[in-house]
Amino acid sequence: MDQQPLLAHLIELRTRFVRIAAGLLLTFLALFHWSGDIYHLIAKPLMDVLPKGGSMIATDVTAPFFVPLKVTMLVAFLLSLPNTLYQLWAFVAPGLYNHEKKLILPLIVSSVVLFVTGMLFAYFAVFPVVFGFMSAVTPVGVSMMTDIDKYLSFVLGMFVAFGVTFEVPVVVVLLNRMGIVSLAKLREGRPYMIVVAFVVAAVVTPPDVLSQVMMAVPLCLLYETGILMARLVNKQKPVVADE
Repeated sequence: MDQQPLLAHLIELRTRFVRIAAGLLLTFLALFHWSGDIYHLIAKPLMDVLPKGGSMIATDVTAPFFVPLKVTMLVAFLLSLPNTLYQLWAFVAPGLYNHEKKLILPLIVSSVVLFVTGMLFAYFAVFPVVFGFMSAVTPVGVSMMTDIDKYLSFVLGMFVAFGVTFEVPVVVVLLNRMGIVSLAKLREGRPYMIVVAFVVAAVVTPPDVLSQVMMAVPLCLLYETGILMARLVNKQKPVVADE
């Protein structure tokens, strides 16, 4: 008797994961033809600062084939993310109370938007500065020729770092909503947050000061945004009871 509901949930979970995988695969196949163009788009911030005639290199025989595919898979993952989130939401939503749905759904949407915003900030604002600095400090007589696989690893690492950094408002709201940290403590923690922001920026970003500031300052501003959002969420009274 008790196994039937569990079996039904497992079947539904499998169905949701199949739909997620199908959405990712179909998006990847649709983008496959333009995998080279997509890689060139990702490589553009570095290529723009290289001297005339400068280029990247491939030290692995299979890198020219697999690196563009990896980039295309990343783009396919981002483009299929709405379907992925919908499938996960459709699975967990029936077990949530109304006030939980009202909190979780905006957090999920804002998390995705903030993560993508962090990636875009890294691409359009940080990469030109970082690569411009690296090109400027390259010694005379040295050609800056980056391996495409290592370049991809660096770019993905920066995308993840800035994407996670931009999730600070969501983390602040959750910590406050769960009663772990009060608004008063969050306000008192501002000086510590500034120190943490610059330490994280020093660890994650390249060694130039400008790129570190470009991560630390948004991190502090996002912390303030999280405090504001937490205060707004606290003003909304949860529903007393749900059926």
